[in-house]
Amino acid sequence: MASAVLTLIESSSFIFSVEASILEYLVNGLLVAVTAIVVFIVVSAINKKNLRKTFEAAQSDSERILVEAQAEKERVIQEAHNEAKNEAKNRRVQFEAEAKKRRTEITKLEDKVKTREQTIEKKIGQLEKKEGDLEKMTLHLNSEEERLKNLIKESERAVEENRRTLETIANLSQEEAKRQLIRSLEVEAKNAARETLKKIEEDTKTEGERIARSMVSLSVQRVSSEYVNDSTVTVVSLPSDEMKGRIIGREGRNIRAIEQATGVDLIIDDTPEAIIISCFNPVRREIANISLQRLIADGRIHPARIDETVKKVAEEFDQIIQENGEQAAFDTGITDLHPELLRLLGKLKYRTAGAQTVLQHAVEVAHICGIMAGEMGLNVKKAKRVGLLHDIGKAVDQETEGHHSKIGGDLCAKYNESQEVIDAVLNHHNEDLNRAHPLTVIVHAANILSERRPGARREVLETYVKRLQDMETIVNTTRGIQGSYVIQAGREIRALVTPEGISDSEVVDVANEIAHRLRKELTFPGQVKVTVLRESKHAEFAK
Repeated sequence: MASAVLTLIESSSFIFSVEASILEYLVNGLLVAVTAIVVFIVVSAINKKNLRKTFEAAQSDSERILVEAQAEKERVIQEAHNEAKNEAKNRRVQFEAEAKKRRTEITKLEDKVKTREQTIEKKIGQLEKKEGDLEKMTLHLNSEEERLKNLIKESERAVEENRRTLETIANLSQEEAKRQLIRSLEVEAKNAARETLKKIEEDTKTEGERIARSMVSLSVQRVSSEYVNDSTVTVVSLPSDEMKGRIIGREGRNIRAIEQATGVDLIIDDTPEAIIISCFNPVRREIANISLQRLIADGRIHPARIDETVKKVAEEFDQIIQENGEQAAFDTGITDLHPELLRLLGKLKYRTAGAQTVLQHAVEVAHICGIMAGEMGLNVKKAKRVGLLHDIGKAVDQETEGHHSKIGGDLCAKYNESQEVIDAVLNHHNEDLNRAHPLTVIVHAANILSERRPGARREVLETYVKRLQDMETIVNTTRGIQGSYVIQAGREIRALVTPEGISDSEVVDVANEIAHRLRKELTFPGQVKVTVLRESKHAEFAK
């Protein structure tokens, strides 16, 4: 019972505590609500006051803005009004200036028109005056024309009468008189032409000789070449005279082996430290020379070694020929020749032309061509190329038919040389160079200059004498020649004409005829000067 009561009391106290808690929550909630309402009322009152203040401020701002806008409007209107006034004023000033300018121009145009009117009036007056003068002149000319016609008729009648009188006196018809007059005029014209031609030829020769002499002397001065007369013999230097005995060998077996293997003759005499190789074939002589030099350098000289060395040199000789051609091209500064042309150039070293080899001659001509081309403003490299290749045909002329210039031109064409080089090689012996390319003229002159220098060519006495006799025969068989003399080793001919058959004016024609016949019928080195002399003598004795 007591426990039940205790339990009831405990449950009642729990309920009361719960109710107290709920009541406390309710009271707190009520307090919060009241507080919120009070706060809302206070805030609303404050907001209302602030809204009133904001409205009043906004109202005052709007009034202020309206006032400012009104003021701005009046200011803008005033500025626009002022700008309009200024613009109108400026426009007025510009218009007045333009109007003034136009008035000035109009005034000037009016003055110009007045001036032109006055000028036109003056010209009209002058034209009217000239027209009157022309009418007077026309009348005068008409009268003069009538008078001249009458004079012409009278002169024709007088000429006809004079012609008849002359025909009667001279016993010549009109046609015969015309023929005589034409013949006399022809003689006078020929004499005048001869004198003019003579003067032109003298001036041209003087100037041409001066220029040519300058160019040739300059070329000769600048070309320095070595000329060695090795047409039949070659001298081999020895380190000592003891080497002569080793070359001869025991009982001469070494020298016999060398001569048998190379086909040359060895001449061993008292010349110190030298032996001579003699042979007309330059290729054999060169093979022997190279073989001897190698044997001397090696020191082993016996028949077996000699045969081995000669065979080896003969096998390598094509390479030696190629190197000779390359060296010649290098000396002249030409580096783009075809290998076959270089080989043919190398073969020219073993062909002789007088006191020098053909290769030496070609190199010399190349240098002279280069100097002449430089003086004339032409391509120096191409001129040297032409000079080096001009005798290339001589390398194969013993194997191919035809002149070496034709063969050389074909070889140059075959190995893709330019047309200028081909033409120059083909025509370097042609005497007619009036229309030739300048390179052809240069190589022609350089070739003659190299050939005709002292010591370059050797001429047989019989050939020389026969050429002089042929010159005298040609001169003596020319019309009007009384006698002739060949002087200066065939460089000049002096011819005497009969004064009765040849006049002074015809001397020029005789000299030209002799020079033409010499060029056509003979071949001679350089040039020949033809001098024709005419002299009249008459003697009287006073007794």
